[in-house]
Amino acid sequence: MNEIHKFDTAQHYLDLSLFHRIDINLYPLLVAIFEQKSISRAAQSLSISQSAASHALQRLRVQLEDEVFIRHGNSMQPTPFAEHIYPVIKNALILFQNISQQKKSFDPSLIKTLRIAIHDEIEPLVLPKIIQHFEQIDQNIEFSSIKLNRNTIQNDLLNQQLDFIIDVESPTHDSIGFQALLKDHYVICSQQSVMNAEIYQYGLHIGVSSRRTGTLLEDVYLHRQGIHREIFLRCQHYSTALKILEYNRDAILTLPSAVLSHLSYANNLTIHSIPFELPTFTIGIYWSDALIDNLRYEFLKKEIISLFT
Repeated sequence: MNEIHKFDTAQHYLDLSLFHRIDINLYPLLVAIFEQKSISRAAQSLSISQSAASHALQRLRVQLEDEVFIRHGNSMQPTPFAEHIYPVIKNALILFQNISQQKKSFDPSLIKTLRIAIHDEIEPLVLPKIIQHFEQIDQNIEFSSIKLNRNTIQNDLLNQQLDFIIDVESPTHDSIGFQALLKDHYVICSQQSVMNAEIYQYGLHIGVSSRRTGTLLEDVYLHRQGIHREIFLRCQHYSTALKILEYNRDAILTLPSAVLSHLSYANNLTIHSIPFELPTFTIGIYWSDALIDNLRYEFLKKEIISLFT
């Protein structure tokens, strides 16, 4: 306790002779582990290996003469000293970052990774275009399309587990920004030559999702109209569902029009409009407002938005 009090009342002059013993490069690791509660996730956010992060943590402990973080189960918990110095160190790093970025433009060659969480049904609409664009900037960028978890959006963006999220528009937290990328609507594909509300509601439907369970995207809109349908088959890809339709005359597939435009399907299939009043839906990009001054982050965001607007 006395040491922490001494830290609070430290003199405000700068003793330059101390800095040859201080490795400032270790402090971003302290911030990352504090926020991620995990060495592996901290390493990922710093773009270093887990082994390198573990060795750096040992050096940080020696430098600060404190354990800094203690493992409790699967989580790394800060010591009281780490709790105390975290906000000071983070604010100092933000100041260093702002100084280093003044009068600079971002060098695209510095992009090494791009991590985006995309709803599985939306992925074919946006990911190929994004990859094609950024491969023209650098062939060595490592892309990650990660399964979307809507329950952890704010934390994943703030802690930089993800760069961006691409999903249908929905209410968000104040700290999350959103920009529409494209609009789309659903259509029906089936062997049946006639489609009306009764045929649709009581038909046999194919659902497409990479998730084992959970509400399909189109059912969110259908349920708002009081419409519930029977899903007799759930598969992972629209191309698979279209193949099944070729041989099942009673099956019905509902899918985004833009997705269908990128797929081939048999001549015995007919495309119908939805026989209900369903709105068009907006697909857009989500980001953390806390990173608005990060040059890499802003460059990536503007590049992605420009591809669709």
